[in-house]
Order: sequence, then C-alpha cells, then structure tokens
Amino acid sequence: MFRTAECAYISKLILCGITPYPPHPKIEKTALGTTNLVPWNYFKNTIEAIKKLKGEGFKIAVLEITEKSIPIQQFKSEYFPLALVIGNEVTGVSEEIFSETDLILEIPLYGEKESLNVAVAFGVALFLLIEKLKDARKF
Repeated sequence: MFRTAECAYISKLILCGITPYPPHPKIEKTALGTTNLVPWNYFKNTIEAIKKLKGEGFKIAVLEITEKSIPIQQFKSEYFPLALVIGNEVTGVSEEIFSETDLILEIPLYGEKESLNVAVAFGVALFLLIEKLKDARKF
C-alpha cells in the first residue's frame, strides 16, 4: 500500500489498529523505500483517527460492499478532500466505524467472489478516485 500511495502521490497514509507500521520487515520488503517518501501516521484507535480527519475538513468514505454502498464510479467530486477507510482483510469494517462515515463506496465485482484483496482494492479505488479529482480540477 505504501508503493501504491506513493505512485498516486497521496498526502498521507493513516494506519490503525492491528495494521503493522514502519519499521516492519514485511512492509520494508514490499514498500521498496516508499515508507520514507509517503507521510504516514499510526493510530491505535480508528475512531480517533476519523475524528481527527473530520476536524481537518476531510469527508470519510468506507470501501465496502453493503446495502448502503454506491458504486465508486458514482462518487461526486464535492466529497474531496477525502479519507478512504479500508477494512481488515478478514473482518472488514466495524459498525462503529460505519456510524462515523459520510459515505460507503464499493468496487463493482462481476465474478463469483465477493471481495478483492485489501491492497488490490485500495489500488483500484485510489486510482478511480484520482480520475474523479482530475475531472473536478480539469487537470
């Protein structure tokens, strides 16, 4: 995710809960030096991170398929600046976190499986959102 974030030139990664953070051997191996290029913070509590981001003017979106989610292609640019919450690989996102978010986005899936690997979903969502931002700012 650090490499993907660096390639997208996002402003910061916020790592929460049980997510490992630098310096961590597995992260350093796959990040290929990007942990030094991408600003990041760690919060033990995700709700604390969300409240801080909201206080800074960010809208909060969760990437998850639910009855309330909208296809990411329908995302409106007025939701920028945006913080995107990516859930746990196995357990997803807790109800407590859903209650603090502004919207729920989904990546439409067409196969039999109902989910992508978290890092893959992050990359797909990130670059789709960048296209929305580019369109809004007429890059």
